[in-house]
Amino acid sequence: MFLLLLGSIVIVINPFFSKERARFFTFCREEPNSCPNLVYVVFSSEYFIILIYSLILSNKDSLKGRFFLTGTLGYFLYSYASYSFVAMYNNFFLIFVALMGLSFFGFIINVTSFNLESLKEIFSNLAHKKYLSYSTIIFGMAIGLMWLARLLPALSTGIPDGLEHYTTLPIQALDLGIIVPATIISGILLYREKTLGYLLNPIIIIKGITILMAIDAMVISLSLNGKPVSIGELVIFPLFTIIYIFNLQLITKEIK
Repeated sequence: MFLLLLGSIVIVINPFFSKERARFFTFCREEPNSCPNLVYVVFSSEYFIILIYSLILSNKDSLKGRFFLTGTLGYFLYSYASYSFVAMYNNFFLIFVALMGLSFFGFIINVTSFNLESLKEIFSNLAHKKYLSYSTIIFGMAIGLMWLARLLPALSTGIPDGLEHYTTLPIQALDLGIIVPATIISGILLYREKTLGYLLNPIIIIKGITILMAIDAMVISLSLNGKPVSIGELVIFPLFTIIYIFNLQLITKEIK
């Protein structure tokens, strides 16, 4: 965990201060002002705070801390998998791969450490189960439809939007192949009061909050740099962030 934290701090800070930050991501060659800036660094620092906070709670055998830790590791896994496959080759490539591996094994170890039967007892009286399940399903469907709206029209042209600097679309592949199904399934399982739903839903919500905060930071960064940002991006993503934070509050009331 210490290596994951240290490596993450180095990577977040370096693109902002490095003279070669325009080589960090592929799109930065064409849009240098879209690269990580102070807004990104400030928002990213919150993830380290969450990681440290969850580690402290987890070491105290806190169920809440273990959920926070697992969800945060899910975010780091998603992020460093993205960096490994999307970023242009740079001096941090091996660090990206190492952090992706650390995040993956840490995530798996934490997921398998939960006692499913005890979770069922803890969440047996969880209030607003239907609301939590519906909102999770709707969020998963919204992400899926957002990407499909960009990809399906490309079936006729063969050139999807956003492929200018890539040979394929790794982010969309991760979202449509893993994130969207996992989100929808966790909502369905929670609605049916299945034990696995009690495990997956809090993790999905915490991971969702961290991803949404990253998107919010990106949207703010682009807006401050004078880049075109749609009203939908300025409204929908922050709205989902607020909803997910509210959902997390409902769930954490049941656990310590």
